[in-house]
Amino acid sequence: MRIISEEARLFLRKFLSNPKQIGSVIPSSKFLADSMVAPIAWHSVQAVAELGSGTGAITKAIFRNALPGTKVYLFEKDLKMRKRLMRNYPDFNCAANAVNLSRILDQGNVPKLDCILSCLPFYNFPQPLRDTLMSQIIASLKPGGLFVAFQYSMQMKKQMSDWFRIERIKFVPLNFPPAFVYVCRKEVEERAVRHAASLRIQADGIRMLSRTNESLELR
Repeated sequence: MRIISEEARLFLRKFLSNPKQIGSVIPSSKFLADSMVAPIAWHSVQAVAELGSGTGAITKAIFRNALPGTKVYLFEKDLKMRKRLMRNYPDFNCAANAVNLSRILDQGNVPKLDCILSCLPFYNFPQPLRDTLMSQIIASLKPGGLFVAFQYSMQMKKQMSDWFRIERIKFVPLNFPPAFVYVCRKEVEERAVRHAASLRIQADGIRMLSRTNESLELR
C-alpha cells in the first residue's frame, strides 16, 4: 500500500531539488483549487492559460469547469510533471516556460486570453524574472481579462496593483501552507503602459545619477 501518492512524491522531489521554483512541499488543496476557479465566468471563456501547473491540482478544476472547445494552455518547467499533464490532459496544450507565453499563443493563432491562472511563487523569483512574467501576462490578456494567482503572503500586492486592478484577495486557510488568492483584472492598456513608462523613467534617473556621480569623482 502506498503511503504517499505519485502526485505528492513528484511534488516533494521537485521541492527538494528547487524549493524557490515550486514554493510548497505538497500540491495545492481542493479548497485552494476551487477558490482559484470560482471567480471565472467559464461560460464566456474561450481561451485560458495556467502558469506553473505542477502535478495538476488546479488543472483538474479547470478541466471540470471549462466548456468543450475551450483552448487551455498549461505551462510547467519540470519535465516529469509536464509529461504527466500531457498524459492526463491530452486535449490541453502543454509548454515548458511561461516567459514564452505570447510566442506560444501566436503559434496557436490565439490573439488574447480571457483569463490566466498562476501557481507561480512570484516572491521567490528575482525581480527581472517577475517583470518579464508580468509583461507576458499583461500582453496575453484581453482588456477586462482576469488574472487569478495564489501566493503564500501579501508581499506581491504592491507589484500586482501596479499592473492590475485587484478586485479582491481571498485567504484560504485549508491549504498547506495557507494561501492568498489574488483576483485581478486587466482594465485598459494604459495602466500597463503607464507603469512601463514609470519603470523607464526610474531607470533613466538611475543612469543619470550614476553618470553625475562618475563626473564628480573625476573632478
